[in-house]
Amino acid sequence: MTKPLTLLSGTGLVVVLGLALSLSGVIPSAGATSLVSAASLEAGDLIRGESYSAVYYYGLDGFRYVFPNDKTYFTWFEDFDDVKWISDSDLSDIQIGGNVTYRPGVKMVKINSDPTVYAVGANGELHGIVSEEVAEELYGSTWNKQIDDVPDGFFSNYSLGSDLEFASQYDPASEEATAFSIDSDKGLQTYVTVSIQDNSYSPSTLDVDSGRAVRFVNNDDTKHTASADDGSWGTGTLNPGESFTRYFEDAGDYAFHCAYHSSMKGKLNVE
Repeated sequence: MTKPLTLLSGTGLVVVLGLALSLSGVIPSAGATSLVSAASLEAGDLIRGESYSAVYYYGLDGFRYVFPNDKTYFTWFEDFDDVKWISDSDLSDIQIGGNVTYRPGVKMVKINSDPTVYAVGANGELHGIVSEEVAEELYGSTWNKQIDDVPDGFFSNYSLGSDLEFASQYDPASEEATAFSIDSDKGLQTYVTVSIQDNSYSPSTLDVDSGRAVRFVNNDDTKHTASADDGSWGTGTLNPGESFTRYFEDAGDYAFHCAYHSSMKGKLNVE
């Protein structure tokens, strides 16, 4: 097997370890702009809270996704002009779905502890580049200036795919065009909703595709839960107006009930 292309440590780039730190001098201080309501957010919005400068991507599935550093951010966006401010309270109510990975095709990456150079594919799949010749065919004569270091702690956000032994196996422009949004890159879909109201679940039985997010929303005037009958998962207590979203990856039947009201029962059929 051909060994992937490696670089000596002297070619490594300076790493910015936290987007919150790196953006603090770029985005206005708290209170410098008006806040928007969480209810007005749309999939694809860039958001931040009042107290900290960390920026998140609001996904189609209703989760917020973290930019681990500014280099990752700038593979997707040119500036911070479209960042929307929401209250810290609203921000904390939006569950974190994970980290954003590099936009495919824009840059090559490596990690500090391993000199292997990778091309980035969809949803953070990495492909080792086996030679300088392949790297040059893909990214031109300045290929060695188009490599970013990914901090070791964030490398687990990526997965390893097959090595690139020939330039024909990977097209940077096509990869970038296909990943036209973070939603498309991660394959995110709109969540489906189970409404809790009048001491019941609506619908009480729901067919769901595997890998789809389900949001439980308490539209009642008292507290409820959606708790797995087998104890494997649960929403925790949902006060009126609160919600909880969970992914169901594996096919099967998921029966649940309300911990406060024994008569409330529901079931998800995940296919």
